[in-house]
Amino acid sequence: MNSRIQITSKSNFQTQATDIPQNFPLSSEGAEIILGRMIAPGELATPLAPSSIEMFGPRAACLKSEKGLLWVSDTGHHRLLGWRNIPTQDSQPADWVIGQPDFHSEGQNAKGTPGNNTFSVPTGICYCGEGMAVADAWNHRVLIWKKVPEDSNVPADLVLGQANFSENEPNRGKQKAEANTLNWCYGVFYHNGRLFVADTGNRRVLVWHQLPEENSQPADLVLGQPDMTSRNENGGGTPSASSMRWCHDITFWVDNLVVTDAGNNRVMIWDGMPTENNTPCTVVLGQKSFDVVEINQGVYFPSSSSLSMPYGVDAAGDRLLVADTANSRILGWKKPESILSLQETAADAIAGQNNFLSKSENRDFGQPKRDSLSWCYGIKICGKTAVIADSGNNRVLLWQLR
Repeated sequence: MNSRIQITSKSNFQTQATDIPQNFPLSSEGAEIILGRMIAPGELATPLAPSSIEMFGPRAACLKSEKGLLWVSDTGHHRLLGWRNIPTQDSQPADWVIGQPDFHSEGQNAKGTPGNNTFSVPTGICYCGEGMAVADAWNHRVLIWKKVPEDSNVPADLVLGQANFSENEPNRGKQKAEANTLNWCYGVFYHNGRLFVADTGNRRVLVWHQLPEENSQPADLVLGQPDMTSRNENGGGTPSASSMRWCHDITFWVDNLVVTDAGNNRVMIWDGMPTENNTPCTVVLGQKSFDVVEINQGVYFPSSSSLSMPYGVDAAGDRLLVADTANSRILGWKKPESILSLQETAADAIAGQNNFLSKSENRDFGQPKRDSLSWCYGIKICGKTAVIADSGNNRVLLWQLR
């Protein structure tokens, strides 16, 4: 299945011969475009001073169309960076910033109090109809724009999880959760009119059946907890098909709901769209059963069927692509005829590592390469482009699909 492929050197990134399964949908040449400051030979990736180019630990990004708009959660700098058109060159400067007064400022909530255009650790980001939603994790809220911003510091129109834009306590200062509160929310996703939020600190996924129209609008459905007020890890019991620990990202694989449960080192998949609270998933990837949750299935080195803190997920046609974050790799599964046959199924494609048994950052703890990864947190697909938040390398990759 594998063959030796020589990766083309671009800019100051080194060449590296890499074994990549030929059935993997990502191009064997690595990322076509790399956003963020390029690393010079001999230089280590380090926290960077903010600019229109430099990022610090970006957790997520999304592309509106293959021509643009591109928005990135520059998480460590507490801001969003936006590109009007899809970038065409490495390290292309952003056109817009939201969350800071300019490209060179940083600090939680712009070193002030929360507002309708500030952030404290922004993570998940998605387009929703004509608008955009962002998980503002440490402000324990989701900000929603009714129209996708096309300028700097456009204020959000709605807030979920808080009563107004100035409050930011987890669960609004209460010990229990409610249908309209959030706690360390890390992921957002929009599909067929529904808004999904990975409410990570409450160990649950909330679903709004229609895009919210009011501040603090309560969710309609909860997964991972028996009701809207519970928030215990794994539902207060042992891991199961319905419980979660650190849910992070959400997608649909054809018609099946998929959630990454990073804290349980697995990916949960439902047969279709759940319609009742606490519906158990149908299968999990990364673990042999619903009640086992060890990192890499209890073995130091990974395999083609194990996961270590998978955070990001998206689908490309019949392929499911998972950002296996702590293993610094992306795994691919092809959809079978029956979802039930997925249990214990091994991935058949990999990017970021030479083989399924490796897990080191940038493959050899060396310099970033066009096809290497270091703690990749997010992956989203738009047409033929995979947008990958390669957080440990302080960059975003635009990687073409075959």
